[in-house]
Amino acid sequence: MMLFFFKTSQVSCVVMESCILPCSFQGGADVVIHWTQVTAGDFLVHSFYYNQDQLAYQVQRFRDRTSLFKDQISRGNASLQLTGVKVQDQGRYQCFTSVIRGNKESFINLKVDVDLQQVENRITCSSEGIYPEPELTWSTSPPSSLNLQHKTTRQKTEQLLFNIRSYLILSDSDLGYSCSVSTHRNRKRATLWRLCEYYLSVEFGSGAAEKPEQRRKFCFVFFPTCL
Repeated sequence: MMLFFFKTSQVSCVVMESCILPCSFQGGADVVIHWTQVTAGDFLVHSFYYNQDQLAYQVQRFRDRTSLFKDQISRGNASLQLTGVKVQDQGRYQCFTSVIRGNKESFINLKVDVDLQQVENRITCSSEGIYPEPELTWSTSPPSSLNLQHKTTRQKTEQLLFNIRSYLILSDSDLGYSCSVSTHRNRKRATLWRLCEYYLSVEFGSGAAEKPEQRRKFCFVFFPTCL
């Protein structure tokens, strides 16, 4: 019996939404499927053999949240659907499949965030391993009529997933900036908040005349929040 290994794929998921972890094999008889999370030990996520789900040893936090596409298993589809995605679901997963002709192992890295970073006056937003092809949009909070100058690029991977990246030049304003990555199935957003405080400075010259007051601004940048 032969054992095949394939390189790791990347998948991005949205908190509290459904997500599909792709896995395929050459269909055959006596199909066995084991999904495990291998980030911190081996946690059984879902098992299938004897033509039915076998969930007696499934980890509790995955209960009632996993399913296979039963009508497609015979055609080589072992993909796992995970519902109600949680932050704790992030990590590395193994898909093990076995038929009479041989076994196959593949690995999937599940991410549950949008990466949003700021360097000086430039914000970069990126996300990887998305399917189908995503759209990326920028917005401000509160909404404004500013012309947001940005550039977005997309890349299709060998696994037919999509990586997307965009950068935005900040304007001199006291706004929060949000990056949304969406497909027709779901959407995720990260926001960079800037809180600014003002104080009044009054200066006096050598005489009794008072100079005009000056408004000075201090801005604090908060870490991105993901929704």
